[in-house]
Amino acid sequence: MKMKPRKLILLIDFIINLFLGVLLLAYSNKLAEYLGVPKAESSFYPNILGGVFVGIALALLIEFFNKSDRITSGLGLLGAIVINLCGGIILIIWLLFGDLGLPLRGSVFLWILAFVLIVLSSIELINHYKARK
Repeated sequence: MKMKPRKLILLIDFIINLFLGVLLLAYSNKLAEYLGVPKAESSFYPNILGGVFVGIALALLIEFFNKSDRITSGLGLLGAIVINLCGGIILIIWLLFGDLGLPLRGSVFLWILAFVLIVLSSIELINHYKARK
């Protein structure tokens, strides 16, 4: 079975974004040194970006399995949901298990941000499934 060019591009884009996301989620100074790229002071930002890349990869995968051959403008609501959820989940993992050493205002700000990402994604997901009925 021959794959349509649009589906092939989505699949290749998914693989690249997933690879980048996993690399960034696994970020360490040792990995950066091995790859010959600049080191980061903390893994926090590379990990958050990795979560977003994994979310983008999942959004591309959703689009890959979309039955429509139409080109959409953007990844759509489900894409936004998985991107927000992945970023929010990685942020929560850092807040729970990372030794961030943040002042109270920094912790409060990041917890509010994580809460907003998760709640917004949940509301979008509920509305999406209600609209499908």
